[in-house]
Amino acid sequence: MKIAFVGKGGSGKTTLSSLFIRHLAATRAPVVAVDADINQHLGAALGLDEEEAAALPAMGAHLPLIKDYLRGTNPRIASAETMIKTTPPGEGSRLLRIAEDNPVYEACARTVPLDDGEVRLMATGPFTEFDLGVACYHSKVGAIELCLNHLVDGRGEFVVVDMTAGSDSFASGLFTRFDMTFLVAEPTRKGIAVYRQYKEYARDFDVALRVVGNKVQGPDDLAFLRAEVGEDLLVTFGHSDWVRTMEKGRPPRFAELEQPNRDALRTLHDAVDASYDRRDWRRYTCQMVHFHLKNAQSWGNAKTGTDLAAQVDPAFALDEFVTDERPAATPAPA
Repeated sequence: MKIAFVGKGGSGKTTLSSLFIRHLAATRAPVVAVDADINQHLGAALGLDEEEAAALPAMGAHLPLIKDYLRGTNPRIASAETMIKTTPPGEGSRLLRIAEDNPVYEACARTVPLDDGEVRLMATGPFTEFDLGVACYHSKVGAIELCLNHLVDGRGEFVVVDMTAGSDSFASGLFTRFDMTFLVAEPTRKGIAVYRQYKEYARDFDVALRVVGNKVQGPDDLAFLRAEVGEDLLVTFGHSDWVRTMEKGRPPRFAELEQPNRDALRTLHDAVDASYDRRDWRRYTCQMVHFHLKNAQSWGNAKTGTDLAAQVDPAFALDEFVTDERPAATPAPA
C-alpha cells in the first residue's frame, strides 16, 4: 500500500509520518519510507543522527541507474536517456517490489533499525549548489514518481512518503500514485487552506484523502476541524511528551508513546487497510499514461528528441500479480 503524508510547512506531517512508519515497523510489516520533502528531516525523525541523515544517498543522483534498471528489455524505450519521470512500464520493463533486493534499493536505500523491526529509508536529496537558481524541486521527486510507476505492492506491504509541503506535488502526476493521502492539518485557517486547495485539485482524480488533525488541544480545536473539513476528518493527535523528547534527540522506546496517540495510529492503519479493497489497477495505469502523454507533449518530446507517446504499451496494465523477466521476490517472513 502506498501512503502519502501532505500538509503545510510546520503542520507536523514529518513527525506523524515517522510515527506511522514506526507503528508499521512494530507490526513487522515490510516498509519502505521515502523523504520527498525539500527539507530532509524524516531520517532524523526516525532516529538517525545528523551525520547518518546527511549520508543518505540522494535518489536524484542515481537517476541514470534507476532508469536503466527499470527499462529492462522494454522494446518501446530506446534508451534510459529517453525515460522521463512519468514513463510507464510495459512488456519487458523491470518492476520493483517492496520485499526484495535490487540495484535500486542497493544504491538508494539504507536500512534503519527501530525499536521493533526496521525500515528501508530513501530520500530525494536536498538542493545542491549546482541546483540553486537553475532547478526546481519537482526535478528531485521525479525519481520517486518513476519508481512508484514501476512498483508492485500488495496488502500488508507499505511505502510511506513524506511529501513536500503545500500542494507542490500537483506539478506532476505524483499525487495520484497513492492508495491513501493523509493531509495533516492544524486547527487554523492556514492549515485548512491547504486542505481546501488539495481537495479541489484532487477532485477529478478520485484521490483518497483523509484529514489528520494535529496539535489539537481541546474541544474547541476539534470542533473547528469538524466544521471545516466535515467527514474528511479521520482522527486527531494532541500533545505528546514522547514526541518532545524525540525531537530533543533522546527518543524513548516507541512502546512508551501515549495510548491516545497509539490508538490514533491504529486508526490510520485501519483506514489504509480498508483502502485496499478499493484498488483499481486499470484506473491507476490509465492515470499514469494520462500524465505521461501530458508531460511528453508539454516538454518531454522536446527535451529527449523522441516521441514519448510511443513508450505507452496499450496492452500492458500494472497490477498486483503482473510479472517481469525476473523470478518473483521471496516474501518477507511473517
